[in-house]
Amino acid sequence: MFRKAAVLVILLFLPFLSLTTAISQSSAAVQSHLDAATLDRYAGQYRSVDEPDIVDSIFRDGDHLTIEWARSPRLTLMADSPTSFSSKEPPLHLEFTIDAAGKVTGVKRKSGSSETILERISDQPVHNHFHPYTRQVVMIPMRDGVKLHAVILRPAETAEAMPFLMQRTPYGVDESDSDSINARYTELAQSGYIFVMEDIRGRYGSEGQFIMMRPIAAHHDPKSKDPNQIDESTDTYDTVDWLIKNIPGNNGRVGVVGVSYPGFLAAEAGIDPHPAVKAISPQAPMTDVWLGDDFFHNGAFRQTYGYDYVIGMESSKENTFSKLNEDAYNYFLNTGSFAAAAKQSGTSSLPTWHAFLENPAYDDFWRSRAVQPHLDRVTVPTLQVGGWWDQEDMWGPQAEYAALEPHDTNHEVFLVLGPWNHGGWARTTRHLDVVNFGASTGDQFRQQLEAPFFAHYLKDQLGFDLEDTATFQTGTNRWMRYSHWPPKNSAERNLYLGTNGTLSFDKPSTADSYTKYLSDPSHPVEYRKRPIEATYAPTGSGWYTWLVQDQSPYDKRPDVATWSTPVLDHDITVTGDVVADLLASTSGTDADWVVKLIDIYPDDPSFGKMSGYQLMIVEEIFRGRYRTSYEHPQAIPANTTEEYRYSLHGADHVFLKGHRIMVQVQSTWFPLYDRNPQTFVPNIMTAGPADYKAAEMRIYAGSHIELPVVEP
Repeated sequence: MFRKAAVLVILLFLPFLSLTTAISQSSAAVQSHLDAATLDRYAGQYRSVDEPDIVDSIFRDGDHLTIEWARSPRLTLMADSPTSFSSKEPPLHLEFTIDAAGKVTGVKRKSGSSETILERISDQPVHNHFHPYTRQVVMIPMRDGVKLHAVILRPAETAEAMPFLMQRTPYGVDESDSDSINARYTELAQSGYIFVMEDIRGRYGSEGQFIMMRPIAAHHDPKSKDPNQIDESTDTYDTVDWLIKNIPGNNGRVGVVGVSYPGFLAAEAGIDPHPAVKAISPQAPMTDVWLGDDFFHNGAFRQTYGYDYVIGMESSKENTFSKLNEDAYNYFLNTGSFAAAAKQSGTSSLPTWHAFLENPAYDDFWRSRAVQPHLDRVTVPTLQVGGWWDQEDMWGPQAEYAALEPHDTNHEVFLVLGPWNHGGWARTTRHLDVVNFGASTGDQFRQQLEAPFFAHYLKDQLGFDLEDTATFQTGTNRWMRYSHWPPKNSAERNLYLGTNGTLSFDKPSTADSYTKYLSDPSHPVEYRKRPIEATYAPTGSGWYTWLVQDQSPYDKRPDVATWSTPVLDHDITVTGDVVADLLASTSGTDADWVVKLIDIYPDDPSFGKMSGYQLMIVEEIFRGRYRTSYEHPQAIPANTTEEYRYSLHGADHVFLKGHRIMVQVQSTWFPLYDRNPQTFVPNIMTAGPADYKAAEMRIYAGSHIELPVVEP
């Protein structure tokens, strides 16, 4: 989720503001006077060497320079010396490079501790296409008398009737202005909409009480005047009704878009929607935070995330995300259980922390907040968007599509899945950490799918031609289109976890052989590189890209079981839902099972940073106590083989010839997931030190990964 304004900027604006935000310069820097001829030498276009889709333009404007590009506003640069320029707000420093002949060839841009190199490709700069928007601040009344704060931005250059495009958010809207709209929603802003950015109930400038993922009212009725029956759906209904009646120059249509928590709110806009709502796009929506999104996965509690996010959201009416002063691995290991960590924080009274402690299983509290049970009909055209490596809400878009698709008689439900982390489709980049996809896939999505979707349903424009599903197929790095997800042309093949670390499509001849490891809660497997910063640490957090981190350090651990194929002699295409089916036992009475499907790159220097790289393709955890029921946990019989079958979720990936396929299984993934004591206790979050015990885990040879393989 976009957890705070700073995180929103980092995650959405980083690629195009990273080239306009950099290290702070000393306030004592002295501006040097440079004549027009000297300044004119620097005018031109400069392309990022690492991100060639990002091209800055530098202009001379009187006695100073300005810089801008397609997704960033104009910024003034003042001279520090004849070859260096800087801006104080946002802080930025440029150092131009000049060859022996005196020609400007490029620029070095400092951003924090990193540097970006840009090469000069033209001496003719190009202005961006930002359109001016007028700004209006309003308080919109709800049916119970509470007023919600909103910023309305309308194109200033036309009086043409336009549709609304709305985002409702808990993360604050005061910073919304013409520049931010043009930068964040570049393609949509150029098309022209009346943008509405609204603080939800109880957050920032809005009145009322904030409730995390507020449930649909017990007697939900979008038209009811009952002030006790309010939810995010009715608040959306009331907002839309007010906008249509009170903001002149609208065409009577509303679209709703949002990522993460705003994605949850966009989905709620489609539950008994106002008649004016004509299109919604829930992107990485929080959907069911117990089954597979933010706070739990298959019952395993996401400890650091639940800890950090709830502090950020419930300590104040505004974002109050904090940082740890030590490695989160050490912090949560030393505090022990989540209850102990909450107590040590000094803020254990937070409502959702109480919910964690009082509702560890999948009970009415969590079911009432789930979105997918309400998606029993298609009320409005819906574009679901998700990322293969979304570290927060990868499950949500796939689950919402699966709930809606059987009811899609008018072909109005669409799904897009790409090679992104959380919200990564809003960025201009060819990379996710060190993985290079060869194109700016986020730009392609926004230009070819998102903008045409809203233009079609809100403006009656042609150009949206998606039949059902678009995915970016990793490995081959190309966009694919399908008439259904998962596509029907794949065939299930079992990839068996055999003896001696072998991984094969051939079923083992004996089922009683096994691979074993000792899982010790006092030495859990870290889920990403240490030191592990707080989730939303101000700088340098590995949270955003941990799902694509190299897994090779973990296959060397004795508490991680590993299987791999020989080098592939042909491509293997996996398209659809990947399922783990483990036959396993534990010497304890509870256990977690983590399964990771990995692509091993050739150990070849020509692959650069990816030589020998172990890239996770899909992965998931399952808490063993919930093997028969999410509602009623049960102890695992010690030393008894049990079946654990669960989804690792969707993939569209080609394991290329020359690569290998690997599977890793482990029983800790810390501190993202709290440690399972491995002895059954009523509530893991309140377990005491004596409850945590090492246990021997056995994975039997009949265990396998169900792969949806597309034959050539």
